[in-house]
Amino acid sequence: MRTFLAVHRAGSLTGAAPSLGLSQPTVTAQVRALEEQLGRQLFVRRARGVTPTSVADDLAARVAPHLDALADVVARQPDPFATPVHLAGPAELTTLRVLPALAGLVASGLELRVTFGLADDLLAGLAQRRFDLVVSTIRPRGRGFTATPLTDEEFVLVGPRGFDADPRTARLVAYAEDLPIIRRYWRTVLGARPPAGPAVVVPDLRAVRACVRAGFGVSVLPRYLCAAELASGELVALLEPAEPPINTLFVVSRAEPCRAGPAAVRDALLADAARW
Repeated sequence: MRTFLAVHRAGSLTGAAPSLGLSQPTVTAQVRALEEQLGRQLFVRRARGVTPTSVADDLAARVAPHLDALADVVARQPDPFATPVHLAGPAELTTLRVLPALAGLVASGLELRVTFGLADDLLAGLAQRRFDLVVSTIRPRGRGFTATPLTDEEFVLVGPRGFDADPRTARLVAYAEDLPIIRRYWRTVLGARPPAGPAVVVPDLRAVRACVRAGFGVSVLPRYLCAAELASGELVALLEPAEPPINTLFVVSRAEPCRAGPAAVRDALLADAARW
């Protein structure tokens, strides 16, 4: 039908072929097949082009609105930025790495709505459709998610400039009371539990970094978060294990076809993460 309508409008089998991406013999064969199916002649062949019969004129009038509407649907690609993308992740990584990676998309019209939080809470929000994508510090469980590895963060035991005491007995600055990052580092690198509870608890790794820099004690931080301070000497790495603890971060979506906007965000993050 699409070929028939193109020929009807072009008034020529040869003239219709380029717009269809077909050869002239193929166009001729399709028109003949339609005539055979209908049992009616659609075009009278002339020396220059074709002349539609009254049957063809009637058929074109009936099918054109429908074929044009379908062509419009195909031609009108969905705007990937038609609605805001709701993105969630840990405050520190999202601030320092994730959002800068999306500057180009925002300049192109992307609207973002960003939420910070802990991985379990954010993944629950993803399942409840409050978020489109989550950057997660844990691999989600269950079949309802699609998790793609994003990057590995390396952990470093750090102290303030000039620190020369035994880090195993130093005062601890922690992200949470249960020492989630510190406990893992002690177990992996030192083969023991931390000797005491934290002296300071502050639920933001950037604030933990500031406390260590100010001399409150020592802590364990992702290297990306303290690389500049290590380079300047404001913080010092207290141990250099051959295999430092790492944690894999994931970009997570629901296990269903991803809208164009969230897919563009995911792809931009995966591309940029190679430099993190």
